[in-house]
Parts: sequence; C-alpha cells; structure tokens
Amino acid sequence: MSKLASDTAMVLAAGMGKRMRPLTATQPKPMVRVAGKPLVDHALDKLAEAGVGRAVVNVHYLADSLEAHLQGRTAPQVIFSDEREQLLETGGGIVKAEGQLPDPFFCLNSDNIWLDGPVNAFADLSTFWDADKMDALLLLVTHKAAHNFNGKGDFHMDANGLLRRRASGRIAPYIFTGIQLISKRLMRDAPEGAFSTNVLWTRAMEEDRLYGMAFTGQWFEVGTPQAIKPTEEALSVGSHQG
Repeated sequence: MSKLASDTAMVLAAGMGKRMRPLTATQPKPMVRVAGKPLVDHALDKLAEAGVGRAVVNVHYLADSLEAHLQGRTAPQVIFSDEREQLLETGGGIVKAEGQLPDPFFCLNSDNIWLDGPVNAFADLSTFWDADKMDALLLLVTHKAAHNFNGKGDFHMDANGLLRRRASGRIAPYIFTGIQLISKRLMRDAPEGAFSTNVLWTRAMEEDRLYGMAFTGQWFEVGTPQAIKPTEEALSVGSHQG
C-alpha cells in the first residue's frame, strides 16, 4: 500500500443538517442511515480501509448521541472536538481542532459516500501531494461521476491542477467532493470564530496554492432525504461489481 501523506483526518460532523429534515429532528445528520449504516460510519470505514489511524470528529448538534455512537470505535481511533458552545462552520471547526491535527491532515465531510476507483481517495491525494507548492489539495469529481448532484459545479482546473472558481451564472466541470488534504499553512492568520473554509481557499487561490485532482471513483451527494434511496440502489450495484 502506498504511504499516506497523513495518519489523521478531520471529520466535519457538527452541522445542523437542516436540508436532511425531518430525519434530523431527533438525530444528528451523521447518524442518518444509508444502506443500513450511519453516514459517519461510511466515512470512518473508508478511513480505516485506507489505513488512516486517527479521526478528529467535531460535534455540536445533538452531540451526545454522536459521541455515544462513536465512543468505542478503534479503527480509526476517534477524538472529539467539542463545539457545543458555538457552531464554528467548516473553517472555524478546523481551526479549533488544529492542536489535535498533524501537518498535513485529511479533511472530509461526515455525510460523504463514495465508491473508490482503482486507488482509494486518500492514497490518490497522497500521491499527488506536494507540500512545497500546496496549501490544500481538493478531491474533485466530474458531473458524470457525481450522483444526486444537480448544481453548476465548483471549479475549473488547469493542466497542473491549479484551481479557479466557477464564474457566477456559468457552469464549471469539477465538483468538490468534501474530501481534501490540508497543510497547516492554509490556516495561518485565520479569522476568529465561525467562518467557511472558502475564506482560506480564496487566499490560497490568489497565491496559486489551491490545487485539485480528479477522483477516479464515483461520488454521492446525500444532502436530502430524497437522495438516500438512489444512493442505496447505486451502492448495492457497486458492491456487487466490486
């Protein structure tokens, strides 16, 4: 197995899950089941399969039930970053957990479901990673490989992997999967409190240090209750082919 760039991942699991209502009225979104398994376990199982040993999971909404569910997990070992007092969004959540994270570290959303291609997502990112050039490396998919997704895309990518954002009203070929590899350089002089990682990406982009790579697998957006059934059907097909 190729060496991973990091042994630790930050799993973003603190959000309110408003788009997933009514399923999130009584449980946090990472606990919503898809194919018989909570979303957060899909993400953590992928980390374990890839050989990532530690996961820092941030918690806010209905934090007790998420902590209780993950308490006994050993692969990966789970450490919590407690945001009960204030929800910090993606960027603020990463900054709060910085002391628990090595440099670099993987970061992923807790509601990500994907089927790996020939190489798993974390090995893929590790192979392409260049700490001298990159503040963050984002795993991207084309529209064809993005299931349940009907947005306009997020990024354009040049031949070297450098990213620029989709212009307003236009379509971009690549969609961010929610999976990335981050250098601590990205987090320098970060804003206080709650903010989006987009703030840090924008600066990295201006410095030509925000990179992307195209994922070889299939990715599923599971943002709403309606997305669950088609995802389960695709997973059952995928597991029979795998």
